[in-house]
Amino acid sequence: MRKKSPVRNSKNHKKINKSLLAVLAVLFTGFLTCVIIGSYVLFDVIRTVNGDRLIDLEFYKQNQDQTTIIYANDAENNPVELARLHGAQNRVWVSKDNMSEWMGKAFVSLEDKRFEKHDGVDWVRTILGVAKSKFKQGGSTITQQLIKNLTGENGRTVNRKYNEILSAMNLEKYYDKDVILEAYLNTVYLSHGCYGVKTAAETYFGKDVSELNLAECASLAAITQSPGEYDPLWNPENNKVRQEYCLRSMLEQKVITQEQYDEAVAYELIFTNSEKYVEKEDNSDKDTAVDNEIQSYYVDYVISSVIKDLKAAGYSHYEATKMIYSGGLRIYSAVDTKVQDILEDVYVHRTNFPSERVSSVEDQAQSAMTIMDYSGRVVAIVGGAGEKTENRSNNRAVSAARQPGSSIKPLSVYAPGIEENYITWSSKIKNYGITWKGKIWPTNYGGDPGSPNSFLTVQYALAISYNTVPAQLLMMMGFKTSYSYLTEKFHISTLNPDIDSQAPSAMATGGTNGGITTLEMAAAYASFGNGGKYYKPYCYYKVTDSTGENVILQNNPEGEQIISPESAYVMNELMRTVVTSSYGTGRNYGVKGFTTYMKTGTTTDNFDKWCCAGTPYYVAAVWFGYDYNKEIKASGNPAGLIYKTVMDRVHKGLAVKSFEQYTDQVVQKAYCTSSGLLAGSGCTSKAMGWYKLSNLPGVCASCNGAPPVSENNETTSASNPETPTESTTAPVAETTTQPPATEPPANPETPAA
Repeated sequence: MRKKSPVRNSKNHKKINKSLLAVLAVLFTGFLTCVIIGSYVLFDVIRTVNGDRLIDLEFYKQNQDQTTIIYANDAENNPVELARLHGAQNRVWVSKDNMSEWMGKAFVSLEDKRFEKHDGVDWVRTILGVAKSKFKQGGSTITQQLIKNLTGENGRTVNRKYNEILSAMNLEKYYDKDVILEAYLNTVYLSHGCYGVKTAAETYFGKDVSELNLAECASLAAITQSPGEYDPLWNPENNKVRQEYCLRSMLEQKVITQEQYDEAVAYELIFTNSEKYVEKEDNSDKDTAVDNEIQSYYVDYVISSVIKDLKAAGYSHYEATKMIYSGGLRIYSAVDTKVQDILEDVYVHRTNFPSERVSSVEDQAQSAMTIMDYSGRVVAIVGGAGEKTENRSNNRAVSAARQPGSSIKPLSVYAPGIEENYITWSSKIKNYGITWKGKIWPTNYGGDPGSPNSFLTVQYALAISYNTVPAQLLMMMGFKTSYSYLTEKFHISTLNPDIDSQAPSAMATGGTNGGITTLEMAAAYASFGNGGKYYKPYCYYKVTDSTGENVILQNNPEGEQIISPESAYVMNELMRTVVTSSYGTGRNYGVKGFTTYMKTGTTTDNFDKWCCAGTPYYVAAVWFGYDYNKEIKASGNPAGLIYKTVMDRVHKGLAVKSFEQYTDQVVQKAYCTSSGLLAGSGCTSKAMGWYKLSNLPGVCASCNGAPPVSENNETTSASNPETPTESTTAPVAETTTQPPATEPPANPETPAA
């Protein structure tokens, strides 16, 4: 046998030594790298966990997507929920103290049984999770799940899991367990768009979260593992299986007794979609959801108003909208739910609406109504007749500007005329058209042109809604005066300045180009019942953040004195005769048992009907017509009948009261129906009227064959602006018995010139 060569053996040993050295070098490098990486990781862990707070729970509480709640005041003036607004996330934050005692225990027992002992990470569950998923998953603790809920980071990466662990440990350093558990219970997703246990309790059980029992709390906890699979409304059987698993976990962990376990397992879960579910009749004393699928027109109006006001405060449209649906705002609305309910009932059922034969709902006549008090508060509003089928739909009360017809006359000519001392109650005005564009315009109802020798009192012309007298008053005062009253004093914003300001048909008979909404008409007419003040309409008192502490918007309306209290009261009394006179166009529409001032209106071709009226309690405006120009073929004035139908119900049971006079500078006096002057000793035909003390007519002496004299016995010129020359030289109008009453002018307006 040959021996190996010594040289050859030496070479082999050298190769082995080199290989060994290489392996040792690699191992050392690897070890050194691990030490370096480990040191870095350890340093990063120590620095992160013990460093500055990574997550501010209070910030997330205030700024995460939360459900906005709109409140209304109940009969005792306490706020109760009216509606909830949310986007994809329906969340209302509630403190742990206001939850059921079983809520936190059920979630902890099922999701994180060592929650009270760990420092944010359950290392046993984490290592098992890592082994199974190659570090893509781990047994997440409640603290870790809270991190995911708050940050939205839910990717399956090593880096994401690593950061989640560090953040959880950091969070536990700064917050105690109760605070962390409360935040988790308010952010956990529980299917059906519910984020947090409060909205889930209401969605699934129709209860407040404080009212849930052990079985119901376990049912909610059961949803977390797979919200779709364990959704109680969609999959109640699956939910029951996992609910019992949750209860067994609580029993094994000695959180509950065997007796409590048996009772909870046997308890029949009744969800809101169950046939056995009975909705509570009275939730007025509880902070429960009213998460209506279809919101009322009032809620729509509140939403639009808050968005508009937020934009005026400097927010963009996107920011304002996001705040409404995701900002957790608390909006305290000004609605009177009793009045709103009555209004909606009449409109949904179209009570006392004209009967129609139509092929579809879309072809039916429409209507809108706004009801306010006398300080700007919109107490009720409806923007359409019939069942409301979508949110933020066409709210005609605030967005549909329609021609007002004769209902514009008190705003455009009569109130300015009284305020500027052009006219009084009994001033005699020519009942004949003006010359406009080479023609005599307008005519009265039925094409009656009046007569150059016919003179009517202001009161009679207003009550019977003649067109000729307002046209004469418009020319007497001038276009500029009339238009400025409409836009600057009564704050009508929808008129066209280039067209309406120069059109007698717009200002004298309401044939406007821009139209007017019921909201603006009601606000304008309120000045005739509150002493001549204008209040900007408002539908909410204040808007706060979710805590209720920080006020974002607030309404503190201050009235603007637009006409004197004397003028306002005279106008109030004048418009009462629209209801009380046998010839008044509103004689059938006054509120039963209550003084009512009113003006009706009908537009050219019978396209629009109006009724604007006030009682000592409320002022309202009603529009009736079609969404497109179509003749209204109903008899009478449907807007007036709707007004009466609603307001009779609203006023039922209210104490009788009178309008406040606001001033002692008005007086009721007898006037001569022949001259329109205050009645003298020789006047045999008299009537009563209301006058401002600062603008009394002269005393009539013409019935004795002598010139008229003033109140202080001074001779009054026949050209006195309150007593036009025609009224003294040709007193041919009213007598003690008014002209024969015909049907009230259902269409007193004349086609525009």
